[in-house]
Amino acid sequence: MKTAVAPLSRASKNGWFDRWPYAALHIPRDIHTLDGFRRWVLSDEFPEKVRVTFLRGEVYLDMGMEEIRTHAAVKVEVGGTIWNLNDEIDFGDIYINGVLVTNAGAQVSNNPDAVGISWASLESGNVRYVQSGDKETEIEGSPDWLLEIVSDSSVTKDRKQLRQAYHKAKVQEYWLIDARGKEIVFQILYWRKRGFLAAADKDGWQWSEVFRRHFHLSRTKDRRGAWKYRLQVRDEASE
Repeated sequence: MKTAVAPLSRASKNGWFDRWPYAALHIPRDIHTLDGFRRWVLSDEFPEKVRVTFLRGEVYLDMGMEEIRTHAAVKVEVGGTIWNLNDEIDFGDIYINGVLVTNAGAQVSNNPDAVGISWASLESGNVRYVQSGDKETEIEGSPDWLLEIVSDSSVTKDRKQLRQAYHKAKVQEYWLIDARGKEIVFQILYWRKRGFLAAADKDGWQWSEVFRRHFHLSRTKDRRGAWKYRLQVRDEASE
């Protein structure tokens, strides 16, 4: 069992402790159980804006600053496009960042970059909202769609550990994006019994079984030379 945290010197250098209203982080004894982890993350003493993951008894706290051009900008474009598509097709609920998603069977609980839940999954009970008093605080079950954008601190977790956990959780579609290199790596992964299967890439376009659309992710330089992203969408009829 382990809790992966940033060293004190690194956290202080990044100004992380300066942004906290507390002098120290209290980590409960039962954090390495799923129930204990969930209680802690949903409690008032857990700090805001800290990405945290529970994976089969191990806990990861991502204390690094989110890189703007290879992470935040990608998330805004993809999340915004999917949000607009949802408004058009009435798919269900879409959330970007900050929502705790838990699957007890897969022993995973974390804050994905984005999550999508269809009305069908909610109505069947495949996914449910967990309430604390009069507030909905958590999503539990098998979401239809999850997005993770790779950062320097999450390469192994996103590509291997979460991929395995999301498959065990029967997430129907997992989008994995890595924009750190010379070329964007954009994968749409379908759930299959033996593992996730990558969608075929046809001239940069990939089909989403969940949204029933083709998608193409590209980027160009803006007027100051920084990357800006575009997620294009087309339906089957326009192929």
